Amino acid sequence: MKINDLLVKDCMILDLKATDKKGAITEMVNKLYETGRIDDKEVFEEGILAREAQTTTGLGDGIAMPHAKNKAVVKPTVLFARSKAGLDYEALDGQPTYLFFMIAAPEGANDTHLQALASLSRLLLNPGMIADLKEANTPDEVLSIVDKAEKKLDEEEKEVVEEVEDAPFVVAVTACPTGIAHTYMAEDALKNKAKEMGINIKVETNGSEGVKHKLTDEEIARATGVIVAADKNVEMARFEGKKLVNRPVSDGIKKTEELLRLATDGSASVYHHSSSGNEESSEETTSGSVGAKIYKDLMNGVSHMLPFVIGGGIAIALAFLIDQMMGVPQDQLSQLGTYHPIAAYFKTIGDTAFGFMLPVLAGFIASSIADRPGLVVGFAAGAMSASGVAFGQLTDTIPSGFLGALVGGFLAGYVIVFLKFIFKGLPKALDGIKSILFYPVFGLLITGFLMLFINIPMSAINNGLNNFLANLSGGNAALLGALLASMMVIDMGGPINKAAYLFGTGTLAATVESGGSVVMASVMAGGMVPPLAIFIAIMLFKNQFTKKEQESAIPNLIMGFSFITEGAIPFAASDPLRMIPSFIVGAAVTGGLVGALGIKLMAPHGGIFVIALVSNPLMYLLFIILGAFISAIVLGTLLKRKQAKAKA
Repeated sequence: MKINDLLVKDCMILDLKATDKKGAITEMVNKLYETGRIDDKEVFEEGILAREAQTTTGLGDGIAMPHAKNKAVVKPTVLFARSKAGLDYEALDGQPTYLFFMIAAPEGANDTHLQALASLSRLLLNPGMIADLKEANTPDEVLSIVDKAEKKLDEEEKEVVEEVEDAPFVVAVTACPTGIAHTYMAEDALKNKAKEMGINIKVETNGSEGVKHKLTDEEIARATGVIVAADKNVEMARFEGKKLVNRPVSDGIKKTEELLRLATDGSASVYHHSSSGNEESSEETTSGSVGAKIYKDLMNGVSHMLPFVIGGGIAIALAFLIDQMMGVPQDQLSQLGTYHPIAAYFKTIGDTAFGFMLPVLAGFIASSIADRPGLVVGFAAGAMSASGVAFGQLTDTIPSGFLGALVGGFLAGYVIVFLKFIFKGLPKALDGIKSILFYPVFGLLITGFLMLFINIPMSAINNGLNNFLANLSGGNAALLGALLASMMVIDMGGPINKAAYLFGTGTLAATVESGGSVVMASVMAGGMVPPLAIFIAIMLFKNQFTKKEQESAIPNLIMGFSFITEGAIPFAASDPLRMIPSFIVGAAVTGGLVGALGIKLMAPHGGIFVIALVSNPLMYLLFIILGAFISAIVLGTLLKRKQAKAKA
């Protein structure tokens, strides 16, 4: 299949009207929909935006290659669009973007389609073709230019590349999350620059087609250096002991000379890979700062923990609800949740799932830090925080709960990292026994004894926090509710949002047996406000929103009532200075009222679907809707002022 089979004349936009990134994406998606190449604009655009959230597809040099592979695509298509004035597409080089190739690949795209798309990625490195496309006047000219460039590329690929004698030899691996564009652009960029610098190179690609041009052991052994330009995991153990440069795939496209020099001049660090699969190289990677690494480790634990909290929490809450509905004698209220056999079954199931919460949290924090050897030690640390075993108090236990599991997870991970350093000098023949004997045994002993001491202060802090929250009322509860609800909408899914939600689930774990958490109720109510506010604002101020934005009104209504804050993200991203403050005002009012009234929630998620598990359902819904109306009115007012200013 040729690229021109995917380029469709009816799908070309030779004079893009949009002036910003969001507008350009929407305009191109609408064109694909109008020509029948996709059947669901929202699903496809979500795929495009999700890819942009990973890293911009604005490649620099005036080119962007947005792409998505999902169920909305009817026919595989490459849409060509051109902005004569250029626009800010957040390109890697910070310069305006003029040419756009939006790739729409069906969910089950076959290898033929993917190969054609990979070829397009390579063509975009052809400066002559790019210059010609900027001057093309008709769709037919565009097709002719691409066809000519593709034929030239085919001829070049048939040529046998002779290795330069006595030149350094480098091996490289390129990979991006979708495996359609950046993977192959980085491959060609590295090959072209290596040829220019007189360096011999072989590049392995990890794309949607699978691994191509796989590196052999012999090639790796004779290589001067290794370049890994990837935004996803690739096979790393084979590079043990080699000088290695590990960078994002975008660096493989834009910083090829720098990567090749590092790989050939001996300045790259030696890569070491433990038998557990944990990277031990000192070379810079894409992991970012220390803070970002800690956040990543924490989120690894939280993401694995949440299903246990949600499933177990709702099962326990249903047990209480069943007993309340069926009735429990006043003198048996202490058995609420286990009085009737059906309720007791729900309670047993919920308690079982809840019991895994702290070990899973600590275990997966530790595994993020130290890979698989950290998992067993982290599980044990989490279980000890739940059991409350402490030095000098082996019978009268003092559980340290959520906070103890957090500390225990990080402790377990770094204990294993310490052990890897200690055992690094052992003979290579003992690598296998390190993972199955040394790490678990010494890791458990060291972490376990440390947890006997750590449980004591963590328990005191945990109990103090729980007592403080239990005694909150009136103005203090309202203030805390307003703060946490506001945090839920500041970055909608980012670190601040996650911190508020994590705090809410932590308090729920300690209070679900006593009727639920006011904090959790405030957190969920605040998170429901933004999508509902968008729905109300569109209804009240329809003229302030584009037709595309108006179409998202009902989806935002559904997402808002389902506690899916993400429905408002496209709006917040398009105009953060007006959207986010509006959301904060409404969410703060909602959270404050929920806290002031002491409304409790026994489930960590679910929105309106768990309204029966709220202590005061009617007032809870009323406060959420009130906050949404406040946000919508503030937003509408700000948008009107923006429009008036623009006219002036």
